[in-house]
Amino acid sequence: MIARIPWSGRRGPLVAEAVVLGVLVVLDSVLAIRSGPVRGELATVALEFAPGVGPVVALLAVLRRRFPDHVAVLATAVSGLSLLGSVITAAIAATGSRLPPQPGAAETLAIGLVVGACCHRLSPRSATAQAVLGGFAATLAPILRYGADTPAGLYAAGAAVVWGAALAGGLVLRDAEVRARVDVLEVRNTERLRLARELHDLVAHQITGIVVRVQAAHRVAERTGGDTGTFAELETAGAAALGAMRRLVGALRTGEEDLFVPPADLATAVDRAVPDDDGIHLDVSPDLADVRVAPEVVTTAHRLLTESLTNVRRHAPGAAEVRVLVRHEQGGELRIEVVNDGAGRPARRGGYGLLGMAERVAAVGGTVQAGPADGQRWRVVARLPLDPG
Repeated sequence: MIARIPWSGRRGPLVAEAVVLGVLVVLDSVLAIRSGPVRGELATVALEFAPGVGPVVALLAVLRRRFPDHVAVLATAVSGLSLLGSVITAAIAATGSRLPPQPGAAETLAIGLVVGACCHRLSPRSATAQAVLGGFAATLAPILRYGADTPAGLYAAGAAVVWGAALAGGLVLRDAEVRARVDVLEVRNTERLRLARELHDLVAHQITGIVVRVQAAHRVAERTGGDTGTFAELETAGAAALGAMRRLVGALRTGEEDLFVPPADLATAVDRAVPDDDGIHLDVSPDLADVRVAPEVVTTAHRLLTESLTNVRRHAPGAAEVRVLVRHEQGGELRIEVVNDGAGRPARRGGYGLLGMAERVAAVGGTVQAGPADGQRWRVVARLPLDPG
C-alpha cells in the first residue's frame, strides 16, 4: 500500500525550527556585542579564532532531520561544543582576561532538540547518556559563562526547564511510536486470524464436495461389485481431514462471530458488498459471473469492497458520489477501484482498516494503493491475480 504524505507537512517543522534558531542566533550575537569590550590578549585571540558556537550547534540540530541515523553523533557534537564554549569562557575569565559572555539561547534550544530526538529514536542506554550529557551542557552554560553568583546565572533554571520539556517530549513520541507499532501488529494478527478462519470455510467446502463425490463413487462400486477399499479409505481420510480442520480453526473463532459464507463467484461477491444505493455508481464487467477465479480471490475482493465502502461511510459521510469499478483486465488480473468525493484529511487515529486491507491483498499476491485524488476525493485501487498460483 502506498501512503501519500503531503510534502509541506514534512517541511513545516524543519522550516519552523530553522527560523526560530536563526532568530535566537541573531539575538545571541547582538547581546554578545553589547556585553562589553574584550579585555586581555588571550581573550582577543579566542574571540578572533573561536567565535560563538551558537550558529554551529543550531545547524547541527537542524541536520538531525536530514540524517536521523546519525542523531547520536550530532547530539554528542552539539552538547560537546556547548560545553567546550562554556569551559573556554570560564577558563579565560579565570586568567584575568575578559571574553564577552556568550549568550546560549540558541544552544539551549539546539540541545533540547537533539536530546528529544535521542530519547525518541535511540536505545534506552544511548538515550540516557545523551540526555545526561545534554543536561550538563544546558545547565552549566549560564553558570560557567556568567558566574553562579550573578543574576544571569539563574538562566540555568530556564535551560533546565527547556531540557526537561525536550526530554518529556521525546519520551512521549517514543511511547506513541511503540503503541502505534503494537496496534499495527494487532491489526495484522487479527487479519491473519480472519484469513485462517475464512481459509477453513473455503477449504471445508471443497473437501466436503470431494467427500460427497467419493461417497457416491463408493456406493456405485458396491452395486457393480467393484473394488470398494480405495473409496472407503478416501472417504475416511477426507472426513478425518475435515474434522481436524474444523477442530483447529474452531479455536480461532469467538463466541459472537458468525460463520462466514464465502461468495460463490465475483458477481455474488460484488452484490453482497455493494449496497443498492442511488449514490453508488457500479461499473462491472458483463461477464464477471463467468470469470474463473480462485475462491480466496473472490473472498478478498468481497472484503476489499466492504472495507472501502465502510471507510467512505465513516470518513466521508457527506459523499455525494461513490464510484465502484470491478473489471476483468487482460493479463489475468482483476481491477477493483473505489472513488468517493467529500474526502477531508485522512484520519490519523483508527485508520488501520487500510492496513488490514493491504495485508489481505498481499496474501493473494495482489497490490493496493490508497490515497487522495484530485477534487477532494479518496481513491482505492487494487489489482488481484485471478489465480494466485
